[in-house]
Amino acid sequence: MTDPTKPTDDPRPPSPDEAPANPERRRLLGGIALAGAAFTVGGCTPFGGRALASSPAAAALDAQLRRHIRHVVVLYAENRSFNNLFAGFPGLARPLQALDSPAYRQRDRDGRLFETLPPIWGGMVPRAQTVDGRHYQIGEQAFGHLPNRPFALATPDGAPLPHGVITRDLVHRFYENQLQINGGRNDGFVAWSNAGAMVMGHYADGAAHLRLWQLARQYTLCDNFFMGAFGGSFLNHQYLAAAQPPYYPHADRSPAKFQIATLEDGPTGIRPKLAEDSPASAMQGRPTFASRDALTPDFWAVNTMGPAYAPAFGHDKRDPRFADADSPNTLPAQSHLTIGDALSAAGVDWAWYAGGWQLALDGHGDGDHQAFPEVPNFQPHHQPFNYFRQFAPGTAARAQHLRDAGTGSEAASNRFLAAAAAGTLPPVTFYKPQGDLNMHAGYASVDAGDRHLAQVVEALQASPLWPNMLVVITVDENGGWWDHVAPPKGDRWGPGSRIPALVVSPFARRGFVDHTVYDTGSILRFITRRFGLAKLPGLALRERAMVAAGGPPPGDLTAALQFA
Repeated sequence: MTDPTKPTDDPRPPSPDEAPANPERRRLLGGIALAGAAFTVGGCTPFGGRALASSPAAAALDAQLRRHIRHVVVLYAENRSFNNLFAGFPGLARPLQALDSPAYRQRDRDGRLFETLPPIWGGMVPRAQTVDGRHYQIGEQAFGHLPNRPFALATPDGAPLPHGVITRDLVHRFYENQLQINGGRNDGFVAWSNAGAMVMGHYADGAAHLRLWQLARQYTLCDNFFMGAFGGSFLNHQYLAAAQPPYYPHADRSPAKFQIATLEDGPTGIRPKLAEDSPASAMQGRPTFASRDALTPDFWAVNTMGPAYAPAFGHDKRDPRFADADSPNTLPAQSHLTIGDALSAAGVDWAWYAGGWQLALDGHGDGDHQAFPEVPNFQPHHQPFNYFRQFAPGTAARAQHLRDAGTGSEAASNRFLAAAAAGTLPPVTFYKPQGDLNMHAGYASVDAGDRHLAQVVEALQASPLWPNMLVVITVDENGGWWDHVAPPKGDRWGPGSRIPALVVSPFARRGFVDHTVYDTGSILRFITRRFGLAKLPGLALRERAMVAAGGPPPGDLTAALQFA
């Protein structure tokens, strides 16, 4: 039995790009990497059009960054593809064309084109809601079979679906995301979703209703920004923290041995083995699999597992500060380097503010406050630094860097906003809104998250720190929603699907759409460049892989800035 809170006798985990020892695993995982790789996004010069790092121009830019940018704030929301929120935004490099374009048609699990899309499995709005005085509950049969193309989210009578309605959740996982991308064709989204036609929906009236659209018009919108890792929230939070997945030593001899994926060959590439009774076609239902797949066959954690410390998915009955070591859902404590470690080594203060953190800790440490639809919907896997031994309960680092944001959108109850108003935010700050304000389908509305993010930006603009601040607004991953732009070829872990990202700063280009290729790690690249940090190994791995594939490495966000 492995105690996730204690060091193991395992040697140092392999590097994130090291091939597994077992030849069969090597073949399967290599196939998954190829299946998930997509066509290179072209038209961009190396390093996003900026000068190479060793040039005089780069040195001059570094000097400007040191002079003008003293605080970096990352607002990290949830689960929206770029198309889902920003379809139709003016000035995009690859705008969504006619919705009936053959390039957007989806294929079934056997590779054949759908004649029509399957139903929206589970319904578009399965839970009854009242928004602006109107009742909404849209079931599975409300639309029948939709045409095989993207569509604007709407009610059965054709009215635009309000942003305040909470829609159903969509599957967003490591292997499924690669199958959905399907080598860059992006034609497997419907086939490998649990929501049928729902994945092809987007909000068509963002210009009139989304505050994020207004911010994008004022500052910089990045339209080639991709989620750092394939799949879901868990892995992309880990990527933001450390640019690599966690590792589970001796997983095949642990309580989590049933979490190890079993893979097989399929018509469109290597995939998790399907269950014998899995529907043959997406027209008949969502796919089901023969095994769980939180862990790769060589023990990297790629789908949701819980941290070693509370708040967690079950706690140690003897000490509620710790997770249940016997649970198959608990990862051993990690010890590889994070961006926090790099900042601390350079003497730069930082913090991760999490909405509802203290409430979750007070809830017996067992994940009570991640229950749905309970407010504030704290999710243990949304606090990535809680997975690391260096931030264990009782450490000074935990007390200093893992902070409770409180709740709500007012400084009186939100400690992050109070610190912004007081001018006491550290030089690098990550802010994770509480669950019902993070835009995650299934338990949060787009309107609630959009409104909250706009209020946060207003508070930051009113802060005494604003004159020297850079704010990045993005989401962790696409939430399973379709996007038509092919991710660039990368490494085994990503990049995954395209997601929205905004750069908001007194030094951001105004009314600008930045076409530079970025991924989630670009946030870390900016922080690394601005504060002169040692580069995390996963960032270097991604850059090498993308250059080897014939494309540019991800940019570092400096193409979004302009200094007088």
